[in-house]
Parts: sequence; structure tokens; C-alpha cells
Amino acid sequence: MIAVMLTVALGFAQLCVMLALIFCAIRLLLGPTAQDRVLALDALWMTAMLFILLLGIRFSSIIYFEAALIIALTGFVSSIALAKFLIRGEIIE
Repeated sequence: MIAVMLTVALGFAQLCVMLALIFCAIRLLLGPTAQDRVLALDALWMTAMLFILLLGIRFSSIIYFEAALIIALTGFVSSIALAKFLIRGEIIE
């Protein structure tokens, strides 16, 4: 009973995260300003990380959790770099 509930909950969560990924991708492609696109990219890597974490829970594999950690680290650094570029026009001072 609990295993069935967990499977259904994971399936629903994966569906919701996939919808969020689609909406973020649409905003990334159609965003009217660069700030909208940077925000969409930030949300995109976060939802991709969540999707990989859900896959790790579903398949009980530690590789997915390590991949999510790498995505989180690179996504955070890239978001900071893009925000700095939009504010100052340069990344390295």
C-alpha cells in the first residue's frame, strides 16, 4: 500500500516538475527582456535538479543525487555570473 502511494506521488511530482520545465523553457525562449531570460534559466536549472532528484528517489540510485549536486553548483555559479554581467556588463573585474 505504501509503495503504491509513493509511486503515485512520485509520478505526480514528476509530472508537475515536467510542466514547470516546459513553462521555464517557453519563458527562456520568448522572454521579452534579458532579465526575464536569466530568471527563466535560473528556474530551469532548479527544476531540472528537482527532476533528477525525483529520478534518484524513484530508482534508488546515488548517481542521480551526485548529478543533481553538480547541476546545483554549476547553476548557482552561472546565475551569479549572468546577473553580474547584466548589471555591470563584465564578469571579471
